[in-house]
Amino acid sequence: MRRITRITTVGIATAALALSATACGKSSNDTSSSSTSGSTATKVAIAYDIGGRGDQSFNDAAYAGLKKAEDELGVKGAEAEPSQGESDADKVARLTSLARAGNNPVIGVGFSYAPAIAKVAKSFPKTTFGLIDDTSVTAPNIANLVFNEEQGSYLAGVAAAKTSKTGTVGFIGGVEVPLIKKFEAGFTQGVKDTNPKAKVLTQYLTQPPNFDGFSKPDLGKAAAQGQIDKGADVIYAAAGLAGSGSIEAAATAGKWAVGVDSDQYNQAGLAKYKDHILTSVTKNVSGSVFNLIKSVKDGKPESGEVRYGLATDGVGLADSNPAYKKMTDVIAAVDAAKKNIVDGKITVKTAP
Repeated sequence: MRRITRITTVGIATAALALSATACGKSSNDTSSSSTSGSTATKVAIAYDIGGRGDQSFNDAAYAGLKKAEDELGVKGAEAEPSQGESDADKVARLTSLARAGNNPVIGVGFSYAPAIAKVAKSFPKTTFGLIDDTSVTAPNIANLVFNEEQGSYLAGVAAAKTSKTGTVGFIGGVEVPLIKKFEAGFTQGVKDTNPKAKVLTQYLTQPPNFDGFSKPDLGKAAAQGQIDKGADVIYAAAGLAGSGSIEAAATAGKWAVGVDSDQYNQAGLAKYKDHILTSVTKNVSGSVFNLIKSVKDGKPESGEVRYGLATDGVGLADSNPAYKKMTDVIAAVDAAKKNIVDGKITVKTAP
C-alpha cells in the first residue's frame, strides 16, 4: 500500500494546486482507474481526517476498510495524510492529486472534506468520491457515507448508567460541531432514560475553527481528569486522537472509559489501558469504505446517502472486554434498549 506521509503531502499538494489551475473543470481531465496505463489493478485512495492514521479510532477504521479491499478485492490502495491547520484549498489539492493519479474511488474521511469534494467532484465526473459523515454536498459521483451515531451512543449511555457507582458520568466532545453533538445527545439520553438521577458532565475540547480537539491527546487527558475530580467514574469521549488521552486518564485513575468509532479495546496503541475500556461505540467505517470500493470495482458505484444504523449493525456497542461480558445485567439492559430502538419504541435525539 502506498502511503503519502504528512511531509510529502505538502509537496504533492503544491504540485496539485499548480495542475488544478489548468483543469478548468473539463471531464477530459478525469483519469479513472480503467484508463490508467501500466497497471491492471484498480487504484483507490483515502484522504485521512485530522489526526491521521494511527489515531486508534476514526481514521484507523477507514484504513481497515482499505486494507480489507486490498486483501480481498486485489485493489491498489493509496493514503494521504492531513497537515496541521490546513485549509480547504489544501484538501482540494490533495483530492485533485489523488483523482488525477487514477484512483477511483477517492474517499475523504470526515465532514471537513465536504467543501473540497464539492469542488473536485465537478472536475472529475467519472471518478466516485466518498464523503464520510456528511450529507451537505451531493452529486451523481458522490457517495455520502453516514451513520446513526446517536443510536450507538444511546447504548453507551445505558451501559454507563448501569455501571457507574457514583451516579456521575462524563462526555467529552473533541470539537463542538453538529456531528459530535449527536454523540452527546444519544449518550445523555441513554444515561437519563436508565437513571434519571444520574449526572452527565459535558465538555468540548475546542470550538471551530480550532480543530485541535480531534488531534491532541493532552486535551482529552486534562478534560477527563477534570471530570474524574468531579466524581465521574465512566467517561465517554468522541474526540478522535484526543480521545486516547481521556482513556489514559480514566485508566490511570482506575475508572471506566468508553471508546469510540473503532473497538478501542483491541487497538494495539491502547493495549496498556485496555482493561479499563468498558466498551466502545463502533461505527462500521471500515465496512462503508470497503463497500464503496467494491461497488466501484463491480461497476455499480454507490451514490447519494448511504446510511448505516443500529438495525444493520452499522453502529453498535463492542463487547470485547471480558469484564464487560460478565456484566449480565448491563448487557441485558443494552440489548433491550437496542431492540426498542430498532423496533421504533425509542427515538434517539440527534441534538442535546
